[in-house]
Amino acid sequence: MTAPLRDRLSAILRDVPDFPAPGIVFKDITPLLADPVLMGEALTAMLVPARRLGVTHVVGVESRGFLFGMPMALQLGVPFAPARKPGKLPWHTERESYELEYRSDVLEMHTDAVGAGARVLVVDDVLATGGTAAATCRLVERLGGTVVGVSVLVELGFLQGRTRLPDRAVHAVVTF
Repeated sequence: MTAPLRDRLSAILRDVPDFPAPGIVFKDITPLLADPVLMGEALTAMLVPARRLGVTHVVGVESRGFLFGMPMALQLGVPFAPARKPGKLPWHTERESYELEYRSDVLEMHTDAVGAGARVLVVDDVLATGGTAAATCRLVERLGGTVVGVSVLVELGFLQGRTRLPDRAVHAVVTF
């Protein structure tokens, strides 16, 4: 009998201490990327909320959110839009600053990435303190979209990132 998905994901994800800064324990997803069967199962699990939320757009957060968001958008048959670091997008952009547990940063999206009436699923690999997800939600909404959900592979529950996403439908496949 196959172990539950959460157990198999917990076993394959790697902890990297002191990355990207001292005191941070990074959850490395690259072993999962090397397992196409388990990756497919993880993507299917991340799609669970999207199927009932009437999603019309998927926004993936740079950079690992792209790895999950794009195939999810393809499965749903909806457009994908990237939320990127500054200076990476070639068209007119809107930007949002945010704080992480170890630094501050900025995300940008094309001004025409989502618009009025868009029902957006925000996708990333990890929900930690919630700063990146909250900034992406604010950016989507400034562009006219409505965030109907946030889907992540991993939630670091002890960092309480959900508290920065009040009244948002947050779905995590595995929580540590």
